Amino acid sequence: MSALGNILRKEIKELLTPATILPIVLITVIFGAIGSTMGGIDDEVHKKPIIGLINEDNSSYSSIVTNVFYTHADVVFNGTSSSEKQEGIKTVKDHKGTALLTIPSNFSSNLLEQQKAYINIYWIIEGTGIFDSFPSASVETLLQYAEYNISTYMIKAANASSNATLILSPVRETQTTEIKGHEYVGISPGEITALLATQSTTTPIVMMMIIIISGGMVISSMALEKENKTLETLLTLPVSRGSIVTGKIAASAIVGLLLALIYMVGIGYYMASFTFEDPSGASSFSLSLTPLDLTLVGISLFITLVAGLSLCMLLGTMAKNYKSAQTLTAPITMLAIFPMLLTMFTDFNTLPTALQVIVFAIPFSHPMMAPKALIFGEYWLVIAGIIYVTIFAVVVILLIIWVFKTDRLITGSNISHKFFKHRLRR
Repeated sequence: MSALGNILRKEIKELLTPATILPIVLITVIFGAIGSTMGGIDDEVHKKPIIGLINEDNSSYSSIVTNVFYTHADVVFNGTSSSEKQEGIKTVKDHKGTALLTIPSNFSSNLLEQQKAYINIYWIIEGTGIFDSFPSASVETLLQYAEYNISTYMIKAANASSNATLILSPVRETQTTEIKGHEYVGISPGEITALLATQSTTTPIVMMMIIIISGGMVISSMALEKENKTLETLLTLPVSRGSIVTGKIAASAIVGLLLALIYMVGIGYYMASFTFEDPSGASSFSLSLTPLDLTLVGISLFITLVAGLSLCMLLGTMAKNYKSAQTLTAPITMLAIFPMLLTMFTDFNTLPTALQVIVFAIPFSHPMMAPKALIFGEYWLVIAGIIYVTIFAVVVILLIIWVFKTDRLITGSNISHKFFKHRLRR
């Protein structure tokens, strides 16, 4: 039994290393944060949308529409004239609302004359994530319900000369969408969200794959060098360790630059193909990026890859062999997956402050957010991200240089610990 106990203790001690425990702890923290973010989805879906109403048509038809919104929405502004539009927009914005609806004075007269009636909608959208589209979807649902009630009312009052097509679809919306300070006439939030969904999904996934694949290669390479003793041979050569680190970082930078150029060309062609134009020609929304935007995306990706590969190299110095290196890829994977999920479903500007800090602190977040931010002219976020990731990369590189100048690469962390413990006793 004592032999079995000794073997059991030995195996547990070898398995329960910081390299094994830390990735699991990190995964738990990340999924906990994701869970807390996703947990509010149900409340958001069932939350009453905040809107403003301007009713210029005091009739039974317009009352059907207003009654639906007074019952199922939080109406923060009531007006009777289109001259109050700017005041209504400001009030809705102050209450973090979704839309200002205007029922024109000819709403009922059009219906009585067998013509479609129009409702003018001014959408106010703060974020571009999937979750940010829930309030506008709720308003659209209420508009459909109001139209259904108007149809029911018209059917009850119908006669032989009634227009059946008009009765089935009596209302049409004219829409203007303001999103992040940019105004688009004739385009609905749903159309913009659908167009952005392609970029919001594809770009983070591709970015995540680049980080995981290149990072795993660097960690595995460091582990193989230690396992095959080539790293020890390299360190015994008459070459300064600073030169060794510089060569490895330079190689990572070249690989990062190559991947950034390939990615920049690909995303340029990809996003140029997505454009929505209003049939009336009043406005258009495009995902295309200018040469300056593509340059900033490329710089963000390049700096992030240098930082990521440097971080992977630092983790690789902790690996004892190729097998242990596989567990060290978990932190990099999780750090890439977490911002990928958030950028797919939410917008950085609408995240809680605590999550904004976490997302900004993860270097891999910035090239994922950059294309969407540049579409809406948020250059400050991209430039601030480039500056932060550059500082992060410099700090990690300095740590690598420090590690290479110690005996950790040759003796290993456990032996080093015993060595320093022995020195302290002396």
